[in-house]
Amino acid sequence: MTITRLDLSKRLAGAVRHNDTLYISGQTADNVTGSVGEQTREVLAKIDALLAQGGSSKDKLLMVNIWLPNIADFDEMNAAYDAWLDKDNMPARATVEARLAISDLRVEIAAIAATD
Repeated sequence: MTITRLDLSKRLAGAVRHNDTLYISGQTADNVTGSVGEQTREVLAKIDALLAQGGSSKDKLLMVNIWLPNIADFDEMNAAYDAWLDKDNMPARATVEARLAISDLRVEIAAIAATD
């Protein structure tokens, strides 16, 4: 069994690779003043970087979980997500409305991907 922890911070790993699976922690934008579309694009860029660091890519995504503090932002978030998504390799997905840790955050996204 091999476990590799990537992008460590004070409380968590940005991603954890266990054998052939990569678990990406919930990612949020650094630009908390941006629109939900801007924040979503920033978060997806962070996920791309973690996928690459963990030996994967978005065509190997298995599951994506999305949290929106305001479900009215669903369409704007989806516009950014749809532009990023590999349409030939769509993952399973859930999107829920939930309060986020910082009130100015408009979206949080976590993912699971295969690495081989």
